Amino acid sequence: VTGASFVVFNGALKTSSGFLAKSSIVEDGLMVQITQETMESLRQALRDKKDFKITCGKMDAGDLKEYVDICWVEDEEQTNKG
Repeated sequence: VTGASFVVFNGALKTSSGFLAKSSIVEDGLMVQITQETMESLRQALRDKKDFKITCGKMDAGDLKEYVDICWVEDEEQTNKG
């Protein structure tokens, strides 16, 4: 689990890169590089206020994957204390 002050979603990742998606820590935030298709799905999920999961890592890495989970919560005050 990584805490971040901000998240940047970059929809310019090429399918030919061999990655499903890539995540990296940038300053005190998180940058997630995703394909254009994933960006469209993410935008729709945000419009619909639905949870969304991004699988990061190489396409052929087997079980070695990282995940970026975007979750909607009921009570924001409880989740953002401190």
